Amino acid sequence: MSLTLTLDFQYKTTIEKLWSALTDSSKLAKWVANIHTGQPMENDFKPVVGHRFQFRTQPNEYWDGIIEGEVLIVEAPNRVSYTWASGGEKHTITWTLQDLGDGQVNLHLEQTGISNEPALNGAKYGWNKWCGDLEKALEQ
Repeated sequence: MSLTLTLDFQYKTTIEKLWSALTDSSKLAKWVANIHTGQPMENDFKPVVGHRFQFRTQPNEYWDGIIEGEVLIVEAPNRVSYTWASGGEKHTITWTLQDLGDGQVNLHLEQTGISNEPALNGAKYGWNKWCGDLEKALEQ
């Protein structure tokens, strides 16, 4: 059985600025960080369909510190999707951006292919933390 995580976040920003924060590797490094240490994850993400990328952080006794991915969909500035593989799990992440007007943008996350409830809860915790950090990064 495969589980799906869906989350929505609203930001006071422009859709272009939020798109850039999701697709520019240097900006991704400002909010996608090691959950345990807070250290930014190096990455070589590019919003190009077929591009293979990695997010890298310090390994620990539970994990090698590497997330592997491949870009599946790029529809600037409204949707980007990629695989997200780590620790024996391989998921698909899809971000959908919607301009709500008045300087508000909705960011919808869908993560599919999650194998069990603990992995779903871990993903939910991680994305909630990261998307809080994303809000701070957008204010800079």
